[in-house]
Amino acid sequence: MTQVTFEDLVATHRRELLVHCYRLLGSVTDAEDVLQETLLAAWRGLDGFEGRASVRSWLYRIATNRCLNALRDRGRRIPAEPTPPFEPPEPSRRGDVSWLQPYPDALLPDTDPGPEARYTNREAIELAFIAALQRLTPRQAAVLVLCDVLGYPLDAVAPMLDTTPIAVKGLLQRARGAIERHREAPPAAGSTQERRLVDRFAEAFAGDDIDTLVGLLTDEAWLAMPPAPHEYHGPVAIASFLRASAAWRLSQGLRTRLSPVRMNGQPAFASRLVGDAFERPGGLIVLTLGGDGVRGMTLFLHDI
Repeated sequence: MTQVTFEDLVATHRRELLVHCYRLLGSVTDAEDVLQETLLAAWRGLDGFEGRASVRSWLYRIATNRCLNALRDRGRRIPAEPTPPFEPPEPSRRGDVSWLQPYPDALLPDTDPGPEARYTNREAIELAFIAALQRLTPRQAAVLVLCDVLGYPLDAVAPMLDTTPIAVKGLLQRARGAIERHREAPPAAGSTQERRLVDRFAEAFAGDDIDTLVGLLTDEAWLAMPPAPHEYHGPVAIASFLRASAAWRLSQGLRTRLSPVRMNGQPAFASRLVGDAFERPGGLIVLTLGGDGVRGMTLFLHDI
């Protein structure tokens, strides 16, 4: 098989393999690295491919094991903890998934899960779900993604991991019992309800209208900002952080400009900090919606 033919063979699977690696690793940067290792391994092992499974399943087997090997050999790549330009209030707790990165909707594959999948495509890419996967053991996460996200049956997953269906079933049961499943349905993507809520958030955030922002939060709302370990839980704690951040911008003569994007199937904004004579990137703000309010904010910011 020529290299051109091989590239044609894997081209249709490249996007879904990248998302698969991202789910297991939580980092787009690491997922891209492991995807390249996967494709190289597939190219080198092509002569040994016997065709007993589909090319797609064969590639998923390689990608899954490359992710597990990366976690075993390298561990998590923990980013340097950023130092905020102001003194933040005491956080509610320290976050435990500092390597989490957002995933652009523009890179998501247009593929449907198998009939045995338990999660929709949207549920299986949400930031809360990706973070929950990181708290499982690597093999638990791999089994849950292969079975409940992609819809592979137990007897197909077992050879992917060089184990038995009974062992896979045990891993899957433990993973299902441990994962934090946020099942509260958000407003439908692009719905009038979502647009109104997101527009109100954007106007209040850009205008540093903290009272209005707090009014949009649910009682259980949270704010996280990986790779910084600070997390704030509840409207009061979140308001204290937002006021400190707004006060710093005011002292520097800065204002925020937001542009709507979508990350992880969720409404998000690319932010820019604007001064009198300059403008620079601020980062990303990803919203988690639930019920009739904002249930979570994840800030991936250069200057928080």
